[in-house]
Amino acid sequence: QVQLVESGGGLVQAGGSLRLSCAASGSISSIRVMGWYRQAPGKQRELAATITSNGITNYADSVKGRFAISRDNAKKTVYLQMNSLNPEDTAVYYCNADISPRGRATFNYWGQGTQVTVSS
Repeated sequence: QVQLVESGGGLVQAGGSLRLSCAASGSISSIRVMGWYRQAPGKQRELAATITSNGITNYADSVKGRFAISRDNAKKTVYLQMNSLNPEDTAVYYCNADISPRGRATFNYWGQGTQVTVSS
C-alpha cells in the first residue's frame, strides 16, 4: 500500500526557517511530479511548490525566493526548505505525488498533512 508521510512541521517565529520532508513508501514503480500544497484556516488548499522527476520546479508567487523544493529520487523523498517565514505562511502543509504502484496505473496521492505555525 502506497503512503506519503510528512515530517518537519512545527512552531517558528517570523523570519525563521523550517524544512519539511515527505517520504513515499510501499510497492512503487515510479514517481512523477511531487509537490507541496497548503491550507490555511478558512481558506482553500493552494499550491506551494512542485518538482518533476528530472528536477523542474514550479512555485506559487507567494513563496518564490523564500521556499525551495527538492527531491531525492533514490529515497523517494521530497523536501521543502522554507525561509523568511511570516504569519501568512501558517497552514497545514500537504505532500502530494503522482505515483505508479507496481503493476497498477498512476494515481495521485496525498499525505496526512503537517502543521506549520509562524508566530509574529
